Amino acid sequence: MSANDKVQLAGAPHKPHPSRHGADLPAARQMASRLRLLIKGNPEPDEAAWQAMGDALWRGDKLADDLVAWMHELGMARAWGLFERALHAGAANSQDMPAPLRRFIEATQGWPDWVDADELALGARVLQSTGLHGMMVLRDAGLMAGYQASAINQTLIMTGSLHKGAQRRVAETTTWWLACTDDGGMAPGGAGFTMTLRVRVMHALVRHQLLHGGKWDENKLGLPVNQLDMQATYLAFSVVQIVALKTTGVWLSTRESQAVMHLWRYIGWLMGVEPGLLSDDEQQGRAALYQNVLSQAGADESSVMLGRALMDEPLQRHYANLPGLRGRMNKARHLSLVRWFVGTSGMRALGLPATLPWYPLLMMVPLAMRTTLIHLLPGGLSAWAKRGRDTQRRYLQVLLGARPPQHLTGGAPQHEKQAR
Repeated sequence: MSANDKVQLAGAPHKPHPSRHGADLPAARQMASRLRLLIKGNPEPDEAAWQAMGDALWRGDKLADDLVAWMHELGMARAWGLFERALHAGAANSQDMPAPLRRFIEATQGWPDWVDADELALGARVLQSTGLHGMMVLRDAGLMAGYQASAINQTLIMTGSLHKGAQRRVAETTTWWLACTDDGGMAPGGAGFTMTLRVRVMHALVRHQLLHGGKWDENKLGLPVNQLDMQATYLAFSVVQIVALKTTGVWLSTRESQAVMHLWRYIGWLMGVEPGLLSDDEQQGRAALYQNVLSQAGADESSVMLGRALMDEPLQRHYANLPGLRGRMNKARHLSLVRWFVGTSGMRALGLPATLPWYPLLMMVPLAMRTTLIHLLPGGLSAWAKRGRDTQRRYLQVLLGARPPQHLTGGAPQHEKQAR
């Protein structure tokens, strides 16, 4: 099934598209130009696909939105407690739950027929084996480069997340990513599984908050956390990371790339991305990402604010020793990686200083040699996955310095606590 076919599956009644849709195609094509070189065939969206993408800007996540409407009606303190108990009780005990909560739990507790547990396990093991480098490219190619899409930034700006700090956002995302990519993390009841459902409800809470706040411009932006932007986020964690790894020297087999795509297809489904916006394999995902980028509004002042805040994030980490030196060194490494992924025009769009891509050039040969050796040695991937995961957990501790974010591990969302 082609990307054009898939994006049309979840059709909606046509209405005028938000003005952000394809607002600056020259800038979007510049942003997507490197990706275009990596796609087989013609990825350009036809008229029907372009219409479907614009329609997706008007769609949220009805299952989670209905749940959040019930939460507000009941009272967030009580409703969040019921939601947490339902997460742990599962669908087998859903008969006595309120209808919106029961529908949410029953729809998300069972694996779709297409999920392959062995593929999920291999995908997690591959991502574990990427160690610190895997987390660095996810941050710089997925998060930082993504700030060029200014319309997606508006949820961060309007919910005040910018002022909470880039360090906190990176720590929260890393906590969730590690849970999702742990062994068994995405099995029903696993840490990644439950965190993903919490994040899904958080997205619906944000959607509700912004739509009822009186400042969100729907005609310009569509719905907050809409389906097209949710697809962009899902693709950042799957396709973008795979491409970033490969273009910095990491060798992944076709089966390993497919397993990572399969894992994130399931995570995206659980997160509330419509099935028609999910990709079966890497090439399909690259084409979907290319089309998504064409739709996105270009960089603006929000890109600069978020980019500069994330640039300084390494200076705020909780290093055990030599914090000033290590912070400056990590800042330089990240800037070098960003330059590799977005080029000079992307650096300007993000308000970042000119730099050379010295770090990926320095590491490319060692990474290629190491990952080739891993594949040649019997049991090499499993052994390196354990070592890589230990490195990733140590990185999380440097980010956190203390406890994991409460709203990911069971506590009520902070903005809802403040509202009470």
